[in-house]
Amino acid sequence: MKLLDGKTAIITGASRGIGKGIALAFAQHGANVAFTYSSSAEAAKALENELNSLGIKAKGYQSDAASFDQAQQLADDVVKEFGSIDILVNNAGITKDNLLMRISEEDFDKVIEVNLKSVFNMTKAVQRTMLKQRKGSIINMSSVVGVKGNAGQTNYAASKAGIIGFSKSVALELGSRNIRSNVIAPGFIETEMTAKLDENTVKGWREAIPLKRGGTPEDIANACVFLASDMSDYITGQTLNVDGGMLT
Repeated sequence: MKLLDGKTAIITGASRGIGKGIALAFAQHGANVAFTYSSSAEAAKALENELNSLGIKAKGYQSDAASFDQAQQLADDVVKEFGSIDILVNNAGITKDNLLMRISEEDFDKVIEVNLKSVFNMTKAVQRTMLKQRKGSIINMSSVVGVKGNAGQTNYAASKAGIIGFSKSVALELGSRNIRSNVIAPGFIETEMTAKLDENTVKGWREAIPLKRGGTPEDIANACVFLASDMSDYITGQTLNVDGGMLT
């Protein structure tokens, strides 16, 4: 059974890692996929081809979700190209880790802008279309760090905690129009980014997780499929920790 048949999704930051995993899972479940990337045009083109080969319609857009105007333009382009926006996954994000005493104002501002303001930009951009349709599912990517904090990540934790508060407020504002807003808080997910880390560090992290493994992009994607589909029709304003039990 294809859970997302005929739905159109926008996924930000999808040329690699978790975003790519979500795009593939959505396409496998029958969704048409519009995705954004910042600079990796080659990877984006390869993903676009891979998604289209699954029998759905897919298109990559070079767009910066941290720009209010670009987010608005993207939403307009997607409606023109695909006819609707049923699902929004705000996945684009960066880290610029440092202890508070060493972190620069610029690094604090940048992480808030890319991680948190982008969620405001994109949600505002798709809102009009979803209100017209009287239906929509917004899924915002937070982190276990946004739930419990982490030393050396004040900027990242603040941005990810902000996403949770924002999403709950949107759920309250738009619930009467059948628009749902939920959060996924991934734990330690093994991607190209974590592959560069020291093996012993990674081993230590795995050992500390009750399920004794890091998560995969597919683990996050499966949770996204559920929240994007009609199976979660009565779920809004929630934060789903997909973390192997880290926060238990």
